[in-house]
Amino acid sequence: MGTDYFDHSETPQQALVIQPHIRSWRLPREADVMLDEAVGLAEAISLDVVYGDIVSLSAPQASTFLRAGQCERISEIAEDYDHPLVIVNASLSPVQQRNLENKLSCKVIDRTALILEIFGARAQTHAGRLQVELAAMMFQRSRLVRSWTHLERQRGGGGFLGGPGERQIELDRRMLMDRVVRIKAELKEVERTRHLQRRNRSRGETPTIALVGYTNAGKSTLFNALTGAGVLSKDMLFATLDPTMRHVSLPSGRPIVLADTVGFISQLPTELIEAFKSTLEEVVEADLLLHVHDSASPMLFEEADDVRQVLLDLGLSEDRLDSDLIHVMNKQDKLDEELAEAIAHHYPHAVYSSAISENGADKVIEAIEERLSQGAVICQLTLPPQAGQARAWLHQRGEVLRSSFDDAGQELMEVSLTQADHARFTKQFPELAGSLG
Repeated sequence: MGTDYFDHSETPQQALVIQPHIRSWRLPREADVMLDEAVGLAEAISLDVVYGDIVSLSAPQASTFLRAGQCERISEIAEDYDHPLVIVNASLSPVQQRNLENKLSCKVIDRTALILEIFGARAQTHAGRLQVELAAMMFQRSRLVRSWTHLERQRGGGGFLGGPGERQIELDRRMLMDRVVRIKAELKEVERTRHLQRRNRSRGETPTIALVGYTNAGKSTLFNALTGAGVLSKDMLFATLDPTMRHVSLPSGRPIVLADTVGFISQLPTELIEAFKSTLEEVVEADLLLHVHDSASPMLFEEADDVRQVLLDLGLSEDRLDSDLIHVMNKQDKLDEELAEAIAHHYPHAVYSSAISENGADKVIEAIEERLSQGAVICQLTLPPQAGQARAWLHQRGEVLRSSFDDAGQELMEVSLTQADHARFTKQFPELAGSLG
C-alpha cells in the first residue's frame, strides 16, 4: 500500500484507540458503539488494543483536533506503553495528524487510514490489490505536506538554467500521480474483462444475485451455505474483501450466479468507494440483491441505513432498492424477542436464517426463486417430436409445470416463463410461437 504505519514483527503492535465525541456533531452511532467498532477494526489486523477511551469536546481544534489537555493525557498513557500506534476514530486533516504525532511522539492514524490498512491486508486478487493501492494513493496525495530536510534540488548543466529546481514534495507528488495513472490504466483492463464476463452471463441469460450487507453480518457464511464455496468467513470486520462468484441451480433447475461482495461500514472512506466502483459494479448490474443483516445487532437499523446509503452512492435508485432487494435476517438464533418484533414491523417480508448452522438457507433459495418468477407467464404448448431444441430450451429456462404426450408423439407442455424469456422464446422459435397459450 505504500504506508508505514505498522510494525510487521511477530510481536503484535500495541495500539491506543481514541473515540472523539463532538457535542456539536451528530454521530451515526453512540460514542461507545463507535469505540467498540474501532477496536474491532484494529483487532481485525492483529493490533493489540491496550487502551480505548472516549474523549469529549465541543468542537475539533483546528491544529490538533483534540484539546491540549487531552493530548497531554494521551501522551502520558502512551509513555506507559512505549509509544504505541494511536488511532483516532475520526477524519483528521494532514496538519492535524502531523501536529498530533509531534505532540504525542507516536504514529497517529485516522479512521480512513485504518480501513485502508485493513483492505490492504485483506486484498488477495491482483484487481483487489490494485484498487486498494489506488485508494491509498488518492488518500496520500493530500498528505504530502510534511516537512522535508531537502526541499530543493539543484539542476545541473546540460542546457538548464541554474538555481532552484523541483522541490522534493513536488517530485513526490508527480511520482505519486504517475503511479495513479498507471494503476487506473490497469484497472481499466480489469474492468473491460469483467464487462465481457457480465455480457457473456447476460447473453447466457443467467441472472446474477449479489449479497450485500454491513461488515460481519454473515454474508460469506451465508454464501458458503448456499453454494458450498468455502469462502473465508470469520467473526471479524472485513474478513473477506475480494468478490467471489459461484453458479447455483435453483430447485426448478434454473441456473443463477451468486456474488459475494465486500461488506460496507459507516463512514466508508470516499477513496475506497471510488476505487472499488469497478468491483461493486457486480452489485449495480445484479438482477437481484440479498441484503444480509445481522439480526441480533443492536444497531441493525442504523447499519441497514448505512448499507442503503452506499448503494445509493453507487448509483442504484430508490425504486430498485424497493423492487429488486430481499432482506435476509441472519443470525436468527441470537435474536431476542423485543428486536424480533421491531424487525417484523420494519421488514414484514424478510427471510430469516442462521447461516452458521445452515438453517434457513432453503428459505433464502425459495425467496430468490419466487422473486425471479414474479410476473411469470403460464404457457401451454404443443411441441412436435422434432422440436428437441425448443424442448431443451424450455426445460432449462422455464419451470415445467406439466408434461404429457399424445398418440402422435407430440408433447403437451405447461410451462412458467418470465416475461423476458417468453419474448426470447417467441423470437428464437417463431414457428412455435403460435402454440404458446
